[in-house]
Order: sequence, then structure tokens, then C-alpha cells
Amino acid sequence: CLHSAPLFKLSKNSGRKKLKKASNDHRIKITQMLIRKAFTELLAEKPLQSISIKELCDHAGIHRSTFYTHYKDIYDLKKQLEDEMLQDFLEVLSPLISSQESAAFNPVEISTEIFQCLKDNSDICIMTLSEYGDKSFAEKLINIGREKCMSAYSKYFQGATRQQIEYYYAYTCAGCIGLLRKWLDEGMQASAAEIARTAESLMMSGIGFLKNEPLPLTTPPDTPK
Repeated sequence: CLHSAPLFKLSKNSGRKKLKKASNDHRIKITQMLIRKAFTELLAEKPLQSISIKELCDHAGIHRSTFYTHYKDIYDLKKQLEDEMLQDFLEVLSPLISSQESAAFNPVEISTEIFQCLKDNSDICIMTLSEYGDKSFAEKLINIGREKCMSAYSKYFQGATRQQIEYYYAYTCAGCIGLLRKWLDEGMQASAAEIARTAESLMMSGIGFLKNEPLPLTTPPDTPK
């Protein structure tokens, strides 16, 4: 028993440290969420250079020192938020280049993941597409999408020329941005899967989309034997 006492004390101290770390991590996450919310709301109203740290902190309900614990300045905050979304975007695009078999290429599944990523980062989307948004960041996302799609579509549609694929991407990209704006305006009430299905129907059927029955969003149940 005497020998087990130090081990019990060590285990108890270790447990306290873990709880303290979890508490601190939660506090940091909440603080960063408050800062992000305040920043995206302010940027929807005014240009970046007009947002002061004091105004941002007042809007978020935090002290200036708290802000500087996480970010160097307002531009560092913007860069970190965009980098986080960019990483999410790259992850959902990875199936475009990871699938080696054309049979495994499922545009709807990939589109669903992309629209879900946009929904998860809806505040950044609103900020980027707003009057004061960073158009260069939007262009960066579009160019990354173009690069991945050119690589994938050249493999899956070997009969198409590079120019045809570029025209197709330019056309569908513009349409998807319009669809995203409409989705944002409606409060993103529709699911990412529904928007992906709508995008696919529009791309594959064109105006015929208005004449045909909507594609089912889920696989119908098996017919009882």
C-alpha cells in the first residue's frame, strides 16, 4: 500500500492536468469562434482596413490582450480563417485525384462534400462573396478547383480536348457560384446533398432540368420479395 501511494498521486495529478488541458482547449475554441463571428459580421458591413482591433474585440466581447494571444493583427486573423477553409476545401477535393477507376468517380458524392464544406464555412463564404470580400481568395479556390478538375476530367473524359474541359469548368463554376449565392440567401435550408443533386441535374440536363422529375435524393428501399 505504501508503494502504491506515489503511483496513485501521480495518476491523480495526471488526470487533473488532462482535465485542465481539455478545459483550456475548450476555452480557446470558444474564444476563436467569438472572434470569427465578430470578424465575419463586421466584414460584411465594411472593408477590412476600416475594422479596428478595438471594434472587433468590443463586438466579440473579449479583451484586446485575448485577441493578441491568438493573432498578430487583423490581417493575420483573416489569413488564418482563409487557410482553415482552404485546407477543408483541399480535403474534399482529394477524391477527384485519388480515384483511379472511372467507375469509382461519383460527381454527386464529391459535389455533396464540396457543398457541405461551403455550408460548414458559410460565414467565410458570405464574407468572401460580399461587397467587401477578398476576391483574390475566391479566385484562389476557383483556380484550385480548376486544377483538380482538369486533372480528373482529362482522365475520365479522354475524348475531350483541354479547351472543352476548360469551357465546361468555367460554365459550371459560374453556375455553382450563382447556386451558392441563392443557397446562402435562403439560409442554406436545403441539404448539401440536395444542392449537389440540383447542380448535377442542371449540368447534365440543362433546360431539360425544368421538364424532368427531380432526381431522388436517396436510394429507394429494396422491393420486398
